[in-house]
Amino acid sequence: MKAIAVKPRNPNSVHLAELAKPKVSDVPNGRGVLVKVLKVGVDATDREINEGLYGNPPPGYDFLVMGHESFGIVEEVGPNVRHVKPGDYVTCTVRRPGGSIFDRIGHSDMTSDETYFERGINLLHGYMTEHFVDDAEFVIRVPAALKHLGVLAEPMSVAEKAIQQVYEAQRRLQVWEPKVAFVLGSGQIGLLSTLILRLRGVEVYTIARGAKPNLKAEIAEAYGANYLNGSLGEIAKQTGAPDLIVEATGNSAIAFEAMNVLGRDGAIVWTSITGGQRKTEVPTDKINLEWVLGNKLLLGSVNANFRHFEAGISDLAQGEIFYPGVTQKILTTPVNGLDNYREMMRQLVEAKEALKVYVNVAEG
Repeated sequence: MKAIAVKPRNPNSVHLAELAKPKVSDVPNGRGVLVKVLKVGVDATDREINEGLYGNPPPGYDFLVMGHESFGIVEEVGPNVRHVKPGDYVTCTVRRPGGSIFDRIGHSDMTSDETYFERGINLLHGYMTEHFVDDAEFVIRVPAALKHLGVLAEPMSVAEKAIQQVYEAQRRLQVWEPKVAFVLGSGQIGLLSTLILRLRGVEVYTIARGAKPNLKAEIAEAYGANYLNGSLGEIAKQTGAPDLIVEATGNSAIAFEAMNVLGRDGAIVWTSITGGQRKTEVPTDKINLEWVLGNKLLLGSVNANFRHFEAGISDLAQGEIFYPGVTQKILTTPVNGLDNYREMMRQLVEAKEALKVYVNVAEG
């Protein structure tokens, strides 16, 4: 069975590997789900793993199968699986439980363990192969009517969790109804965050580097958001200080710069994971003063559990009702077949206009 893999910590090691086809019985207690892979998305995490910045192979292997954004069709299930059946379209969560209390109660995305287990990222093989098997606990059904967006289920879950976490944390205020939000970055997480906030009736300013006209601006504005580029400080003077900022730029300097423009009682959620060594100067006294006196909140959000996947799929469906055909425009750059792994990585690294790169593994 073919698989696209890397040798973690070895830059530019992407290659085609061979794995034995998994079996439903590989998962104990009759809870296995065998999935034929149809599409797998790739993103900056995959690029950075191939650059050797992080990631570790599973025990007993010197390579790591890539891919944490899965979409496939069920081929076989174990005798104790009830919520999916052969022929169902599915996606799968990324993180698997460790030993913390959060892992034991179904919130492994919030693990307090230093060592974490993520398919296609750390210590577990990913989905960039022809078949995979997993415990039914981690398999989420995708309606057939959304199969054209199924490969976006994982990034949508990340955006969904980030925004849910902000709303949950802001319950500290008893009453919090954000009117204005900045979404920083117009990649897949930024645009999907824009969709989620628009579905909640928030006025959204999606802020990115590229000047209009461009596809990202077209998508953001089709969701009813305002697309802007320029200095955060200048934009905040025009729009007023936002109640909420979703940071999805992949740029740590911008993540910290955002702290200067947040409104009173507001919240920022960071979703970027930056693996480099960038340094920046921060006006710490000003931020300290304004944040304490303004009751402001900063939180980080990573990964997602099955609840966020389910909520994300629901919002994708709502998005198709309110903004038909818009979300599909994110899927800009298909690569056909696992054999084309070099083209996949080239598109991911070099194609600046590629909004979403994904591999068509099989028809279904």
